[in-house]
Amino acid sequence: MKPKQRQEQMLAQLHALQSELSVEELAKKFVVSALTIRRDLDQLEADRVILRTHGGCVLRATVESAYHNRVALNFELKQAIGRAAAKEVRSGDVILINDGSTAFHLAPHLSHLEKLSVHTNSLAVIPVLGRFPGVRLYILGGEYNPEMRFIRGSMTEQALEGLQFDSVFLGTDAVDARGNCLVSDPDAARLAEVMLRRGARRILLADHTKVGAKAHVVYGRLTDFDIWYTTPKINPLQLRQLSQQTTVKVVNL
Repeated sequence: MKPKQRQEQMLAQLHALQSELSVEELAKKFVVSALTIRRDLDQLEADRVILRTHGGCVLRATVESAYHNRVALNFELKQAIGRAAAKEVRSGDVILINDGSTAFHLAPHLSHLEKLSVHTNSLAVIPVLGRFPGVRLYILGGEYNPEMRFIRGSMTEQALEGLQFDSVFLGTDAVDARGNCLVSDPDAARLAEVMLRRGARRILLADHTKVGAKAHVVYGRLTDFDIWYTTPKINPLQLRQLSQQTTVKVVNL
């Protein structure tokens, strides 16, 4: 196999797995020496498509994409919310998970369910949910944003108008003192509004850092949600005020 062909296959594997590969793994797969693999990695690094790690490599896009940076931000908080919110899902449900970075953390905790139908506009959850035999996965159509790894736009909104979900899981960029849920741009707000209308139950996933954060487009209010999963450290007085608008579940970290 020519070096260029081998390098393209390496990239395909990295894209498929979305994880680090070691020199030893690659040498075994392609039946070449570790030195040959290191030369290939040198070239791919020079092409700015991978980053070298101690003993291997990872896709540059996986590490540097804005979406993965969002997912990694406050990782433990989001992971705790995702784990707790998964208890709201039952086998046989039809649910919607939006492209929010906190909603992403719901996906890994659905592996035990059977006959679960999941609709999403997030391409990042595909390699997670695609491994679970009991999950039937549907990707909403529309315009693809490669940096944030989501699908959005009028086609997505039209597709949603013909669907109904047992539960809709949404994130938010900010929750203000009046209980407004805000995002950073009008297109995201419009899509979130459509998603809210399609759920029999609507569940907000937003850690405590979102309270008082900055965003300028309102897509809904806490009163639009049946449950809000969040984390500790919200000011007690503010938490009592916000709890008057919806059921708030503060998760243990």
